[in-house]
Amino acid sequence: MRSGRLTPTSVVFLVVFIDLMGFGIVIPLLPLYAEKFRPSPLEFGLLMSSYSAMQFVFAPLLGRLSDRVGRRPVLLVSLLGTAAGYLLFAFAGSLPVLFASRLLDGATGGNIATAQAVIADTTTGSDRVRGMGLIGMAFGLGFILGPAIGGFAVHLGPAAPGLFAAGLSLVAFFWALVRLPETRPVGTQARPFEVLSLASLARTARRPGIAALLVLSLVTATAFASFEATFAQYLSHRFGFGPSGVAGVFVAVGVTAALVQGGLLRRLVPLLGERRLVLSGILTLVLAFGLFLALGSVPLLFVAVVLVSLGTGLLTPSLLGLASRRTDPTEQGEVLGAFQSTAALGRILGPFWGENVYLRVGPAGPHGTGLVLELLAALLAAWALRGDDKIARAEAPGASGA
Repeated sequence: MRSGRLTPTSVVFLVVFIDLMGFGIVIPLLPLYAEKFRPSPLEFGLLMSSYSAMQFVFAPLLGRLSDRVGRRPVLLVSLLGTAAGYLLFAFAGSLPVLFASRLLDGATGGNIATAQAVIADTTTGSDRVRGMGLIGMAFGLGFILGPAIGGFAVHLGPAAPGLFAAGLSLVAFFWALVRLPETRPVGTQARPFEVLSLASLARTARRPGIAALLVLSLVTATAFASFEATFAQYLSHRFGFGPSGVAGVFVAVGVTAALVQGGLLRRLVPLLGERRLVLSGILTLVLAFGLFLALGSVPLLFVAVVLVSLGTGLLTPSLLGLASRRTDPTEQGEVLGAFQSTAALGRILGPFWGENVYLRVGPAGPHGTGLVLELLAALLAAWALRGDDKIARAEAPGASGA
């Protein structure tokens, strides 16, 4: 790449960061906007899960489409769909319109998987995990700045946060339109495009060495979503935190995630490799959930929060990097879309499970089940990753220290 030009990884990092600031604006306000329409508990749960439900269905489809027609057009259409969803959110005058805004955003939400496919196309070896980590860093930064922008915008009128978010997605769209080249490998031909995304997901799971990684993605995403969905209630009931205190804790989560995935990870990958980082991330989450069960002070609370962010920051990009290394260049979009799909399924199951356990068992319930799920994930990872010849072959090119 010539001096003075941004790499595709840098371009997609900025695209995802700008877009996720919009996501960070809207998501904290969604429950408040929904309350205006007095939804039933079932309607509220469906609304909060609707985005992830659409991602579960459409992420493999969009990933497959990016293998077929290219990363650039799919990313651009996804960003336009996100902007349209935010515009509906801004002017939602009824609960069905609010549902439509989340369904549209989820159905066109192929931006993350496509951005990850761009990184897979343009990186090799340990650089691939570092690139995946930059996507996680964009998440962290977006969720630090987005809520702050939303808190300011809401004072300008009820439509302002949605308009700000839509504007950011349009900025990301034009940035990608101008600066992002097509990265899909030339001279390759993907399989014919299929609309049935569940068939695509099943085919991905049948690839050598991928099924166990998909299960790990689902289990860990479910544990984290269960924790995340009930964490504000936990902070209020256990420590008496108000909205500002809860916001401060979530800022700590975002800052830690950004530091781990944007800085620490690039130093650890050459030393440890993806396999050890996956195991380290899961074991760190085991420690974090165990610490939550024993909490007695605010300082220990922040230690546990940092450990959750550290574990997630080590695990997610390493898991994606390992899966990407095992995948043919013509199928990167489909496979990474499948991982977005399983993570979305975890974000559907986790909140329902976490809220139910919280109400039946108490504030410690989601942390206890999170601990059990992460222990199961640790056992699965130790079995699936130990001495696997396919993994060794996948890691060999360009990997060091694995």
